Amino acid sequence: MRLLIDAGNTRVKWQLMDGNIRVLEGVGALASDPFAALSGAGGKISRVAVSTVASEDKRRDLAEALSCYTPVKPCFYWSEVERAGLVNAYEHPEKMGADRWHGMYGAWIRHRDGFAVVDAGSAITIDYVGAHGKHLGGYILPGRQMMLRSLRNDAARIGFEDHRSNAGDPGSSTTECVHHGLFWLWQSIAEHIQHDCHARAIGRVLVTGGDASGILAAGLEAEHLPDLVLEGLAAIDAEAVGRP
Repeated sequence: MRLLIDAGNTRVKWQLMDGNIRVLEGVGALASDPFAALSGAGGKISRVAVSTVASEDKRRDLAEALSCYTPVKPCFYWSEVERAGLVNAYEHPEKMGADRWHGMYGAWIRHRDGFAVVDAGSAITIDYVGAHGKHLGGYILPGRQMMLRSLRNDAARIGFEDHRSNAGDPGSSTTECVHHGLFWLWQSIAEHIQHDCHARAIGRVLVTGGDASGILAAGLEAEHLPDLVLEGLAAIDAEAVGRP
């Protein structure tokens, strides 16, 4: 069986696959042992494939956490110049977060046509790919938790409670002002994505990431694919070992 891992800045998402069948899955913070559900299944793991944007220290912590469940050494996959017709716009592809590349590749093997990939995680990344597989560039923006943490840490007199809102109208309390303001920004992001897609003749938007539901609620017209990064990672790992 194969263990697929998407390790972001704040959470780890994984799937244990037997061929194309998902046997187990989990998500959680690295510090809280996100792999606990693998107890008893480690001996059946033959490969471990990882997509990560975490720091080198966190990457080592991830490998150490995995070693408690399987002796198989993880294979880390990074961004590339090109794969199967998908061409990276970066002059130095190694500087692109692996999750962005793997998300784009997951979309490419699904559609082989133009698309935008929106990954709403710790950061919100937006990437555009043309009909012939050329990456047209993208954007990186702070995600929901990053924005809220910045307000808490860097604006000491702005006190607000945790609150999720799908309203973008002016707030009548500090909590509403903060969360309605965040939703208002997401509405603007959704509008810009749709404008960009129209200008580039891109007819498909795919969204993934832990805050995907929030940006969809803000008006983004997109297909929600929570496992898109893992799909791309799985395809690349299969190609690496010559599996169909």
